Formats: sequence, C-alpha cells, structure tokens
Amino acid sequence: MTERNYSFDVLIIGAGPTGLACGIEAQRAGFRVAMIDKGCLVNSLFHYPANMTFFTTPELLEIGDIPFPSANQKPTRHEALEYYRKVAEHYKLDIRQYERVEQITGGDGDFRLRTQNLHGKQFDYTAKKLILATGYYDLPNLLNIPGENLNKVLHYYREPHPFFDLDVIVVGGKNSAAIAALELWRHGARVTMVHRGPGIHSHVKYWIKPDIENRIKAGEVKAYFNTEIKDIGPECVTLVTPDGELRVHNDYVFALTGYHPDFSFLEAIGIEFAGKDHRPITDAQSLESNVKGVYLAGVIVAGMRTNEIFIENGRFHGRQIAEHLKQVLH
Repeated sequence: MTERNYSFDVLIIGAGPTGLACGIEAQRAGFRVAMIDKGCLVNSLFHYPANMTFFTTPELLEIGDIPFPSANQKPTRHEALEYYRKVAEHYKLDIRQYERVEQITGGDGDFRLRTQNLHGKQFDYTAKKLILATGYYDLPNLLNIPGENLNKVLHYYREPHPFFDLDVIVVGGKNSAAIAALELWRHGARVTMVHRGPGIHSHVKYWIKPDIENRIKAGEVKAYFNTEIKDIGPECVTLVTPDGELRVHNDYVFALTGYHPDFSFLEAIGIEFAGKDHRPITDAQSLESNVKGVYLAGVIVAGMRTNEIFIENGRFHGRQIAEHLKQVLH
C-alpha cells in the first residue's frame, strides 16, 4: 500500500551535482520539481575517499550561480559536501533522499513512478517529464573471478587506518588505485599493486604519478604489471604474472577498476544505445532521449566513456534541458 501520491511537472532521479543543477534550472523556469535519490545528497561524493582533493578549481564545481568558497586552490571532498548542502538549502530544493525508484510506467506528459524508502514505505509519483541524472559510481566494474564475493574484497576506498599492518592488494593503475596505494602505504599497510597494463597509467595526476612510481622503484610498494588476479581466497590471492602464477598472502583486496552506469535501469525505460561505448541516444541540444519526455544529464550521456563528462561540464546540462522544457511545457 502506498503512503502518498505526489504530482510534479518534472521529476529528477539522482541528487548529485548534475541533478541539483537540473533541479535549480527547472525550478527557475517555473516548474514544480522534485529530486529522488536512493542515497543521500550528492551520494557519490560522500562515498569518495575521505581525504580526497579535487583535480579542478572551486569555480568549476559551482552550480546555480552560487560561489564555491575554498581556502585551497583545489577543493576537498569535505568542502564540496558543505557547498552542495548550502546550495540545496539556498534554493529550497525538494530532495527525497533514501528513496529507491522501483518502477516507471506511463509516458510523456504522464509518467508514473513508484518508490520505496528506507523503512519500506512506498510512494507514488506522477510527472510530465523525467530527468535521469543517476551517475555511474554505484556499479563497479567487476573482475569476474572466483572469490570476488568475499567480504575482504572492496570496490571503494575510503580511508587507510583500518588496514594498518595488513597485506593489501590494490587492483588498477589509474588515479584511484595510485592514490589508495600511496595512502595505505603511508599509514602502515603492506601494499601490492596489480595492474594488467605495462605500468602506471599516463593519465594519473601529474603530482601522483612520480610519487607512486618512486615508491615502486624503492620497493616500498610492490607492483606486478601485465598481471591479473586468477582467484581470491580467504588468506591468499593467485596472480597470473608474465613469469607464471604466483600465490601471495593477502588480507584485503581493493578492486579499483572503475565503474559504469546502470544500463539495465535505462533499458527498462526504453532508452536505446549506440556504438561499442553503449552511449544512450539523446538529442545533442535538448538532451532528450529516444523516449519522449525523458532527458539524460551528466555522465550517463557518455555511456561507458565515463571520463568524458565530469561535474565541470555536466553541471551545464540543466540549462540545456530547462530551455527545452520551457518550449514544450509552457
């Protein structure tokens, strides 16, 4: 039994920075708007490493014409969380946190959604238009090997303290893996990196790459390149190296191999994809998908090419969509 029915002009699924920007622009255009997120406000940012520093500058993270105050040239995760909370408060955005969308039916002008919150209560919504800004950070790229389901295997890195004096493997060779390996080593973990590529990726941040490479060269962080994990056991991991199989003692594995959008959620709505990158079909100007009345915003527009859209450019999608909404709803 549903608790309550709600009706809006525009419903936005996802309350990350891009979703917030969409909500602000649609609200400015005079529409009744709400945002629904299965997690908390800017849920992906909340799950970033606790000590993370952004690669970009504060002004490139701004939304809604609200300045991002920061004492640092590159803002921290903590500052970003504070900033987006303040923006949500300033615009009095209607954000339904910890509500998972269970079903979407209907069509353009009369979409019907059913959600469920943390306490198992169900809610029904109707909306004329939908904006999907669901990001990609919730679904890790799996290794698909035996033992990956063990509790010791983690696809997200938060902070180093719990891994002091333990044997830790970090899988990957890009930014997240390099940063995690360095932090873990500096806080007393015995770190081994495993990467299927020939070395640390060339796109790793310019101040991180020489740091991790020097640690590897000094033998402070072990590294196996051109190597993959064959299986993961409770106390050991089997590596397939260029010199053959190797079994190493291990307490935890961080599989930091990237993430991908929830394509099955998009497919269930009827959204179609193009090319090997699984890029959703959208109008370049309005960002309306092949499903009339459903707009896409943020990184999901790029499909598997998640390195093409960030907060810095995804934050403008709200304006593009709002301009089209003003044409079709007023």
